[in-house]
Amino acid sequence: MPITEVFPNSTVKQVFFQIQFPNLFFIESKIGDLQLKIMDKFPESSLLFQRQLVFAPGAEKIEDLQQKLPQEQGVKLWQFKNQALGYQLDVSSNYLTITSTSHKTYNNQTADNRFRDIIAHVLKPFLDLTKLPTLNRVGLRYIDECPFKEKTTTSFLAYFNSCLSTTRFTIEDSVEHQYVAFVKRDQYFMRYVETYNANINPTSLTLDFDGSANNILSSAWLDTTDQLHILIAKEYEATIKAPRGGQNHLEAWGHTRHCARRMVWGDGQCECWRGGE
Repeated sequence: MPITEVFPNSTVKQVFFQIQFPNLFFIESKIGDLQLKIMDKFPESSLLFQRQLVFAPGAEKIEDLQQKLPQEQGVKLWQFKNQALGYQLDVSSNYLTITSTSHKTYNNQTADNRFRDIIAHVLKPFLDLTKLPTLNRVGLRYIDECPFKEKTTTSFLAYFNSCLSTTRFTIEDSVEHQYVAFVKRDQYFMRYVETYNANINPTSLTLDFDGSANNILSSAWLDTTDQLHILIAKEYEATIKAPRGGQNHLEAWGHTRHCARRMVWGDGQCECWRGGE
């Protein structure tokens, strides 16, 4: 089942949507029209130049060498932002990326600020302007930080159905522990990464779900993105063991009653785990 809840204290820290396509030599002539169509959601704009890292022998610093390059030398990147909602759009000659750092829901129809709507708000005019018949790649990526209360294997396994080998490398002994898998599910691909780092507070497991599909008809981008979201949601549900909703469940996770009530009723975020254990 797709995740439809709106999380007041979401574990999602970043979400990325990206399409890749063949180099469009005419892209610069379309940017102004695109800007006008998305300006209500992305009011801030800038032109950046991506430069490759310069390596050179001698005592001269790389920073000094880069400053000597002409301002216009590099790959053009048009960037649009909505800082209030945590959205950023990057457009280059061969890719388009939308990033969210304040994700609440993908497509809950009772909620505002749906990420699916933001994607559609950009993709529809972009594809109308460029007339792209196919897309090389469609990608959707979620990065979650999932807290657990104690740096012990027992606490860790109470929260997660993890792929980390805690039998051989316990949480108590681990400084950094990572698992990476790249799998195919029907016509879709998933890169799945679990990372535990003992030096990060609050104590948490970072989950990275990177779903993608290749050689997609441009008319099928939305259905493809929906399917990638379903795939990611299933993997999230398969990994998270502790229930996410309800005051009693949140208290069972170790939250104070005050924080559990705040989170359930949408009055604020957790306070009891701030600053670490």
